[in-house]
Amino acid sequence: MNAIQHVRVKVFARRAVSIDDAIPVFHRWIQDRVCPEMLIDVADYRHVPDGPGVMLIGHEASYSLDNTKGRLGLLYGRRLEGGSAQENLRQAYDAAMAACRRLEQEPEFAGKLEFGSECEFSINDRLLAPNNSATYSAVEPHLRQLVDQLYPNADTHLEHRAHPNRLFEVQIKSSAAPGLSTLLQRLG
Repeated sequence: MNAIQHVRVKVFARRAVSIDDAIPVFHRWIQDRVCPEMLIDVADYRHVPDGPGVMLIGHEASYSLDNTKGRLGLLYGRRLEGGSAQENLRQAYDAAMAACRRLEQEPEFAGKLEFGSECEFSINDRLLAPNNSATYSAVEPHLRQLVDQLYPNADTHLEHRAHPNRLFEVQIKSSAAPGLSTLLQRLG
């Protein structure tokens, strides 16, 4: 089995904004079927400090305006199994970036919420992908291929934070800061 399953991507917002309007926006996404996944419900966790914020729960994936670790961002979590490592990383990144662009264009967030190019990849499966150097060695070539496609000719840094009690995660930092449209175009 491919250990690169249950991929999560968090794209960080450039600045903190109120996420109160996320509830009606996410309900509208369910009603209008704007995402390819089957979306089911919205969960409000704004009362949890540095928590998941407002979540849009789906069958194949979930989305949230997430405040974990005190940093606002859009978190996409893939629940499906199957596909190659590269396909899974790419699909999760593409879905996260498309949701970021959609949120930026929503009337409730237009001109307020803006996402940058800094992001974090994680794998939500501690059994198949423990947060250690062996998992990083297995994931790094696939992640590096994606990062090189997104940030050609830029200095990029993959920062792995090994900790046995946390999910495997790698933060992506780049000297370049292309916009969402440019990053989505580079995915092809």
